[in-house]
Amino acid sequence: MTQFKVVIPARMGSSRFHGKPLVPILGRAMILRVADRSLQTSANEVVVATDHADIAAIVTEAGYHAHMTLAEHPSGTDRIAQVAMERGWSDDTIVVNVQGDEPAIAPQLIESVAQALNDDTSCVMATAAHPLHAMADFLNPNMVKVVLDERQRALYFSRAPIPYPRDWMKAQGEVNPAAKPSLPDDLPVLRHMGIYAYRVGFLKRYGQLPMSRLEQIESLEQLRVLANGEHISVFISDVAAAPGVDTPEDVAVVEQYLRELDDLNV
Repeated sequence: MTQFKVVIPARMGSSRFHGKPLVPILGRAMILRVADRSLQTSANEVVVATDHADIAAIVTEAGYHAHMTLAEHPSGTDRIAQVAMERGWSDDTIVVNVQGDEPAIAPQLIESVAQALNDDTSCVMATAAHPLHAMADFLNPNMVKVVLDERQRALYFSRAPIPYPRDWMKAQGEVNPAAKPSLPDDLPVLRHMGIYAYRVGFLKRYGQLPMSRLEQIESLEQLRVLANGEHISVFISDVAAAPGVDTPEDVAVVEQYLRELDDLNV
């Protein structure tokens, strides 16, 4: 069994939803629900990385580990790097970044991403993706796509529709391809899922990697890794990611999802 740790970055000052980590999800703070799900894995340590005392307090009161980090970190990855270094984790330790707004995340997904990194020593990171079939999703720039090499490592992430089925699109003739409800069955379109695993040794040097032009153009942080010659392993999930919470309106959606799972781990 792969040994790994989970770090959950949690900021109070979300631009779209201030105080999001503490919003109740079926009566329990969202950050605690994320920690609950993470603890259902085989992780040997689960840590909430936060820059706010109120989040740290509620996490500690619930019996979880909280680690105070700097407020000015530019990304969750930098926040996790601070945790790893200050807690003295070895360079070969695998750390899974579980987003603090994913209270319904599947524990098996966390396990699978950690295993993907463990199994491919050529990679410094791992992530996940699931098959995409709807044309509307394929064309949606808010749904990030990823294409892989033969070893299931990421070649590129993009908001654009990739891989682009030129011949199929051309065969549609006068028909608007965007009007098609679904993609060809044999088109290997994968939607990226926002979960990452890292080795601590890579986390320590991540902050020194120069930001790439591609990262700036696409506004995708993971492109910095590829642009600097590193590899990212990709676990392919059979199912889409559980709904997360980006806005206040998403809370009701997640609560209904959890009710349907009958998964109230209080």
